[in-house]
Amino acid sequence: MKKWSVLILLVATLTACSSSITEKKLPIEMIAHNSLSDEEQLLIPTSPKDSLVTKEAVSAKIKAQIHSTYKQQQVYSVVFNGTYTATAGNLIVYVDLDQKTVVGKAFQELD
Repeated sequence: MKKWSVLILLVATLTACSSSITEKKLPIEMIAHNSLSDEEQLLIPTSPKDSLVTKEAVSAKIKAQIHSTYKQQQVYSVVFNGTYTATAGNLIVYVDLDQKTVVGKAFQELD
């Protein structure tokens, strides 16, 4: 009976450990890409990996482009290169510091 208890405990422990090991964290640019509409995804000429990810302070300009309830002082900015149109700059998606939650998106202003 004791052998079965040890075996069950061992299997339960290995199962719990293996699920945490196999859980993979998506890159920030993929979190941003997955939040885009089909039309927005079509603007990306290459891979979503061809983007610029930076951590930025939430300025007044960024604050106007993200959810009004967002209270953090910093945000990840994901700029998808090559998504500019005749009327707007590249597509930007803002991701929370938790690296899971998209808090806003906009197009860069053209100079």
